[in-house]
Amino acid sequence: MSRTFVVTGTDTGVGKTVFSAALAGSLGAFYWKPVQAGLDEGSDTETTASLSGLPADRILPEAYRLTTPCSPHRAAEIDGIEIDPARLRMPEVAGPLVVEGAGGAAVPLRADYLYLDLFAEWRAPVIIVARTALGTINHSLLTIEALRSRGIAIHGIAFVGEPHQDSEAVICRIGGVTRLGRLPQLPKLDGAALRAAFSANFDLEDFR
Repeated sequence: MSRTFVVTGTDTGVGKTVFSAALAGSLGAFYWKPVQAGLDEGSDTETTASLSGLPADRILPEAYRLTTPCSPHRAAEIDGIEIDPARLRMPEVAGPLVVEGAGGAAVPLRADYLYLDLFAEWRAPVIIVARTALGTINHSLLTIEALRSRGIAIHGIAFVGEPHQDSEAVICRIGGVTRLGRLPQLPKLDGAALRAAFSANFDLEDFR
């Protein structure tokens, strides 16, 4: 059975989309961002399409495209709609699949329904993306605890940023999670640079 990975973060803006694009491209996977909130600066799906090198038919359309860059529950309210979890069922594809969440694991899709609830229903392993900057130990461990409280399997944690070996080691030791690797900050972010950075810092066998 082809692997499916759900990518979540310890916060918004930690590098989930860049990591998801790198992983999906390296696996030749399908990519799906079910809910996009904020369209003025382009979507994460468009970013992934430009960075991953995947053919267009492997970039799946969002279930919801919401106008305002804020929590999906509020963005949906502003757009006058309510997110229906039934539209967020995991798609069936012929190959590996990388699914990207929005913000952190506890972000609400509705007032009574969090990404954590959706992840628990999907029953797919989750990869946590975390900054290496100050505060990452707390944010990472809280994310790990939240996922485990719902019985959600954690495949591992991927760091983004400058190396902070002690923080990375502490998170993995206390949290009991696998360190998958770390994407460095790239002076020029394009598809070729991202593929090279992922290849140099991650072992693709960890995702087979």
